Amino acid sequence: MTGCGEKGAEQTGAAEGEKKTSLIYASAKDINDMNPHLYTGSMPAQGMVYESLVENTAEGIKPLLAESWDISEDGKTYTFHLRKDVKFQDGEPFNAEAVKANFDAVQANREKHAWIKLSTKIVSTNVIDEYTVELVLSSTYYPTLVELSMTRPYVFLSPKDMINGGTKDGVNGYHGTGPYMLTEHNVDENATFQANENYWGGKPEIQSIVAKVLPAGETTFLALQKGEIDFVFTDDRGADSIDVEAMNQLADSGEYQVVRSEPMNTSIIAANSSKKDNPVSEKAVREAIWHAIDRDTISNDIFDGTQTPAQTLFSSNVNYANVELKVRNYDVSSAQKLLDDAGWILGSGDVVRTKNGQELAMDLYYDSNSSTQKTQAEYIQNELKGIGIQLSIIGEESSSIANRRSTGEYDLLFNQTWGLAYDPQSTISAFASSSAYLHTTSGMADAKELYAKIEEVMVSTDEDTRKSLYADIMTMVHDEAVFIPITNGSMTVVAPKNLDGIAFKQTQYELPFERMKFQ
Repeated sequence: MTGCGEKGAEQTGAAEGEKKTSLIYASAKDINDMNPHLYTGSMPAQGMVYESLVENTAEGIKPLLAESWDISEDGKTYTFHLRKDVKFQDGEPFNAEAVKANFDAVQANREKHAWIKLSTKIVSTNVIDEYTVELVLSSTYYPTLVELSMTRPYVFLSPKDMINGGTKDGVNGYHGTGPYMLTEHNVDENATFQANENYWGGKPEIQSIVAKVLPAGETTFLALQKGEIDFVFTDDRGADSIDVEAMNQLADSGEYQVVRSEPMNTSIIAANSSKKDNPVSEKAVREAIWHAIDRDTISNDIFDGTQTPAQTLFSSNVNYANVELKVRNYDVSSAQKLLDDAGWILGSGDVVRTKNGQELAMDLYYDSNSSTQKTQAEYIQNELKGIGIQLSIIGEESSSIANRRSTGEYDLLFNQTWGLAYDPQSTISAFASSSAYLHTTSGMADAKELYAKIEEVMVSTDEDTRKSLYADIMTMVHDEAVFIPITNGSMTVVAPKNLDGIAFKQTQYELPFERMKFQ
């Protein structure tokens, strides 16, 4: 590990006696389109540039660009009182007109945002005065403030960057109100963000941040050793640029720190229940897969205990998720019996089960940018082979995985829940969204009832009713085994020992770089 110290300081550090004010982080993919009202861009990068009206914190919703807000008695009207000391990075004023322009631009493309229920509830955005704006909903919707706090789409771009007053067909620039400005972008190579000199929250100490595109695994590990980069973190698709063993080596060198958040999400395999010509449409097959996966081994051997085995879609620290659900432990004999009873026969000398001439064969897609998903996929492939299931594993770019999820062109695919700030409401809303998990859930026997309960829970104003509905929803998808949980995951950062202020936002995909500084 001789490369971790002096060489690193030479290449990414400051001159002797000077405080380091720049940071280079590794990214497994390009930042892509930074339009904050679309979904191809890097969320950590967008989180540096754009801001929302409110912020989701461990203590609850707090003011951000809105200093305060009022909610009408019927829960349908939110009145936001805006900060008066904010400008966009191009000098344009941030005011009620800018809020309306951005909300209207998002709503003009509401089909794209169907996964976020708020987009279906907004009736109008009205300017009351220069720094007061009113949001009118069609019905009460309890997650309104939570969904307004998300990394996208309800964040703010300078109206000057819009094309014909909109953003759905692209934008002319990427000027937000955030602490950093995008100043250079070399596609598939790097992107540079400079501190916003006029940031309303005060200029950050880290003055320059570079997102450098590097392949996950050894390339990123060696770049850290050589000092070509000095910061790595779990990206917004749940992909780790380096594995746990490499992280531990860096920590053991004494030059790096490894910082982990509390459990924020659940890594899952989404099963396409709507694919009627495929074995994955059978509940017994999905349950058998669930029983055949040894999560303890994945947790201990692949993640070195840094991710914990999951038996439910949501971890216990998620709101409303303390629900008693049927336990499906690792049990190969139970998996075999389920398949036997469902008519999937393993003939003498055969390695793959068949039924009515069809082989028990499926495809599992994983993110090729993740250093751990491929290892998990190979392990699960071997486990399922032992019960007569032929699993083909296919690695693709994260954008391709997301596209398969929305089009239904998959049997099984790795994914993860939206995360603490979004759950359970956003992941559960996505069960009925054509841009997310509709294909995962639509083959369920009680799919229509599920969707009705989802609609009901989002407008419920009674806490007990809400708890009951969430319990029903979680029980239904659990019993059907359409989301096969693997592990509960955390955000992980690998950084130099002398970098202070490393923390995690509730939104999971953003890091507060503006609070960090080198000693």
